[in-house]
Amino acid sequence: MLVVVAYRPDELPEHAESFRALPGRAGGRPLDLEPLSAVAVARLVRETLGAHADDAFCRECWAVTAGNPFETVELTAKVHDRGVAPTEDAAHLLRDLAAAVKGSGLVARLERLGASTVRFAWACAVLGTEIHPHLAAAVAGLGHEEAADAADDLRGARILTGVESLEFVHPLIATAVYRAIPPGFRVALHGQAAWCVVDDGRGPAAAARHLLETHPDGDPWVVQQLRAAAAETLRSGAPDAARSYLARALREPPPFEDRAAVLYELGSASLLTEPATTVNHLRAALEEPIADSALRHRIVYRLSQVLAHSDRLAEASDTLAREIEVTGDARVKLRMVAEQFMWDAFRADEPDHPSRSRRMARLADRLTGRDLTERYIIGLRAWDAVLRGEPAHIALRHAERALAGGLGWADPDCGFEVPVLVALAFTYADRPGRTEELFAAGIADFERQGWRGAHLSFAYTLLAYVRFRRGRLAEAEDFVRAGLRLAERVGPGTPAHWYAVGILIEVLLARGRVEEAAQIAEDYSFGAPYPAVVVFPDAQTVRGELLLAPRPDQGRGRRTGRRRPPSGTARHAQPRVVPLAAPPGPRREPRRPGTGGHHGPRSGGPSPAVRGPVRRGPGTPAGRRDIARLAPGEAPGGIGRPSGTFARRLRARLRAGGAGLGTPSRGPRPGGRGPPLPGPRHRRPVRRRRPGRDRPRRTDRRGPAPPPSAQHGDGHAHGTRTYGGEPGGAGTHGRGDREGTRRRRADGDPPTVGRLPQAGNGQHRPSNAE
Repeated sequence: MLVVVAYRPDELPEHAESFRALPGRAGGRPLDLEPLSAVAVARLVRETLGAHADDAFCRECWAVTAGNPFETVELTAKVHDRGVAPTEDAAHLLRDLAAAVKGSGLVARLERLGASTVRFAWACAVLGTEIHPHLAAAVAGLGHEEAADAADDLRGARILTGVESLEFVHPLIATAVYRAIPPGFRVALHGQAAWCVVDDGRGPAAAARHLLETHPDGDPWVVQQLRAAAAETLRSGAPDAARSYLARALREPPPFEDRAAVLYELGSASLLTEPATTVNHLRAALEEPIADSALRHRIVYRLSQVLAHSDRLAEASDTLAREIEVTGDARVKLRMVAEQFMWDAFRADEPDHPSRSRRMARLADRLTGRDLTERYIIGLRAWDAVLRGEPAHIALRHAERALAGGLGWADPDCGFEVPVLVALAFTYADRPGRTEELFAAGIADFERQGWRGAHLSFAYTLLAYVRFRRGRLAEAEDFVRAGLRLAERVGPGTPAHWYAVGILIEVLLARGRVEEAAQIAEDYSFGAPYPAVVVFPDAQTVRGELLLAPRPDQGRGRRTGRRRPPSGTARHAQPRVVPLAAPPGPRREPRRPGTGGHHGPRSGGPSPAVRGPVRRGPGTPAGRRDIARLAPGEAPGGIGRPSGTFARRLRARLRAGGAGLGTPSRGPRPGGRGPPLPGPRHRRPVRRRRPGRDRPRRTDRRGPAPPPSAQHGDGHAHGTRTYGGEPGGAGTHGRGDREGTRRRRADGDPPTVGRLPQAGNGQHRPSNAE
């Protein structure tokens, strides 16, 4: 789709200065229109006046119009109407004719047509485009015959065109006529036009643009029309226009009993777009005497929501708690309890979250989901099950119960937070396909409503997080950058801003662009003090990952002269290389004090000969020399194995480019012999012991250790690492996990691809020969 936007630089108002910076962004390309050349003007003159127009006359036309297409066409029309011969002798007349085409010359020409014609032209200029003659006559205060004569005169003067629907010949003519109206008369004409438009059945939205140009006069009819126009534009997805209408209604001012309602509507129109302003409007509304209790409750809901999205969660919860104490309606109190549950769940400093979880669980189990309030509480219960690490089938059951009756994302009376949390519950239960379906529907709702503040920012950002967990990093970056652009409009320091910046840094780190991630963190001040709202991924954790991420000019790569791998993850040798060479065979018992034998894999570290290359890195020159000097029977942890096997395997890995080094090995051993190798979840870090100090390995107090197959057979992909983490382990335990797996396979929903390969892993498995 091609969109062409044209504007006159000298007519751009001051409040639209940002429009000048729009071209050149988002694929746009500004094109400055050049004046017509002398050859082009000559062609226009000869097409209108005939081929006999001489060159001197055509050049003078070009000189007096400066190549302006409108003025050139109008000038040739004037010459034709006056019967001027297009010769060099008549060229001196062109300057006076051109002056009458624009500016003061046009106004003077209009005034010569008579007072009635001037008033009719002014009325047309006030009405704008698609002018109906009877409506213009009503605004001008002219009779039917008098208006028809004025329209004929204006058509003859090439000011208006059309019969059934009038319009100005050129926008420059319309602008000149509008600016020629005296200011006081112009305001009166706009007020008259508003009444005439409403009487003609065109609705409040058509009248509102005229009422914006009038002076405040305390007229209740004006307030009524502006409120109706604001509601209509909000439904059509134009919240900016609605805010301007309601702000004008507030200046009228409204009747005393309607002031709280106007403030509430104004706050709702700017909700999550200008949070600080919205808080002021809603607090002012609560201070007004409110006879309608339903209106007061709606104000409290909106105020708590905007306080929470301004990182003032404690105030949001306290506002609801005070209103709950004075509310007598049971259903209203249930709705307020649901809102308080939600904001408390997002508080990082929640004082008694176990108690809240228990109360929510008891309440959700008793509800049937008959209305939106009950479904919201059930949806919150599903998210709480995720946070508490309950089995996945419990979270999924409550999420499906909440969705059964419908959860609208753009409901004007409810927030969008619970539908978002329900959708994310499917992600953490390993159902990302379902999550993306819900987000697609929610984003469509936001765009239809014209909500382009924090609502759409959260939707884009969290959808990017889902794509990030599935390993679709390029798409994730596109979505999170779109969310960040919207969050910047809401303001820095808001939860939407923290979410967008944190997820963008995570995506950039996963793509290996550490320097760019660091620059983003610096540009947006991503660091202490951290927000009071719960942000996922956790802001402090993201900051820690960024600080620990290897930089191109730091670490071993700089000291040894090695280049950074394309994946962006440094191939630092770590103690996790040790299990790669562990021998097949049964698990060995821990060494008893005073007995011989070798240490088990948890109790001791690698021998000094192996510890050297591990610490230096098998890819460094020093590490290669140490590996070459390994004794034929040396193995990590002192475990014996056939002569030279360990050294041969390491050398083979190095010849293969170091694939698999520095990554945990899971799954079956090379060659299919022996039990699976331990992964990082089941292995303690290797510790260095003092010389001559041995002690038996501490056994589990709950009983004997399980067999190796039960201990290490976790079924995870080989050499993977989980980004983002499953909160509490939802979807990882027990019967719920098995049922969820069967459901996914039946539905064809792919599992989450949230485990991204580290450098050099998962691409090469040693063969038996190695």
